Amino acid sequence: MKITLFSQILQQKRRKEFKKIVKEYGSDKHQKGINSWTHLVTMLFLHLSKANSIREVTNGLKSITGNLNHLGIERKTPSRSSLSYINKHRDWRLFREFYFKLKNDLQGRGYLKRKIFNEIDKKIYLLDSTVISLCIKVFDWATYRKQKGAVKLHTLLDYDGLMPSYLFMTKGSQADVKHAQYMTMPPRSVIVADRAYEDFKMLFSWNRKKIDFVMRLKKSIKYICVVEKELPDDDQRNILIDEEIYLSEEDTREKYPEKLRRIAVFDETNNQTIELITNNFNWTASTVAELYKQRWQIEIFFKELKSHLKIKSFIGTNENAMFIQIWTALITLLLLKHLKEIAQYPWALSNLIAFLRMNLFVKISLAKWLNEPFHPPDYYDQYSKQLSLF
Repeated sequence: MKITLFSQILQQKRRKEFKKIVKEYGSDKHQKGINSWTHLVTMLFLHLSKANSIREVTNGLKSITGNLNHLGIERKTPSRSSLSYINKHRDWRLFREFYFKLKNDLQGRGYLKRKIFNEIDKKIYLLDSTVISLCIKVFDWATYRKQKGAVKLHTLLDYDGLMPSYLFMTKGSQADVKHAQYMTMPPRSVIVADRAYEDFKMLFSWNRKKIDFVMRLKKSIKYICVVEKELPDDDQRNILIDEEIYLSEEDTREKYPEKLRRIAVFDETNNQTIELITNNFNWTASTVAELYKQRWQIEIFFKELKSHLKIKSFIGTNENAMFIQIWTALITLLLLKHLKEIAQYPWALSNLIAFLRMNLFVKISLAKWLNEPFHPPDYYDQYSKQLSLF
């Protein structure tokens, strides 16, 4: 094999798909030297190598000049000034479009499937946000708290594959529920969220769009019980209450005038009772409880994003450069999750990323490396073939 692992990940088919998007956005129309594909490869290298600065990225690519043509880089690697300039000015939506192209293509070919809840024939989404701290003196627009800056990534995570179907960056001070009010949720879907998104006017609009929601109920909300349902069998003792309710306070009742379902679940791990509300009256109480439990998957996603990729610090200070770094991080994570899914070896994602980082420019079959990462080289076969030449 004469091509590096990095080159095999960036296969020719993906280059052609990217070029179509580049043509749509016209991002290479007036470019001089550093085209959009070279820009993408550079940003993916940033995340896979987890470089700490623009200098490390550019010098790292310069050190592998003999392999650049296999990566699709035709002319030269970006200089520090060129990379700073194109991050500031090239349309970040180009990379968002490519991310969704890859995600939809993989799901269309049967990858990134959900592991449970196959009986629910609707798309399931997990809604939450995460905060990334920044220096307020450098990112003066990213207000969060007094003398502290941050951005917030508002995310709608597709439960099929646990990758975002929506992600947007705002300043850290923007409330979760306020941003959610601007979002267009997919009709006839399932939304699972924490109590930070409890806005009954918004929930009622979801209900009219046939969107099922599961959400934690705030303790301050007043309600009246109209029907108390029979509890499950003894093997589901964590279900304490299952009832139909109406909101009793005038302002909340006006925002959500219809019935809701309230389920109280005992959380043995944290030794506490969790109260949930949903507008679905057909699921079992245990299904509702398990749906909310799966909300933790979005926290795992945020941890993966921040731990394994270059996302906790940025190499550009304006919003465009930050969006480019975020969306190229998502492209990188999507490709890594796909590699994990197709590998025969039972990789943990963290181990896969760590070993790939060490072997990024090793020339070996990607399939062989994924399936047999610790298989010793067949030295005796190679030696016998050399002897046969004579």
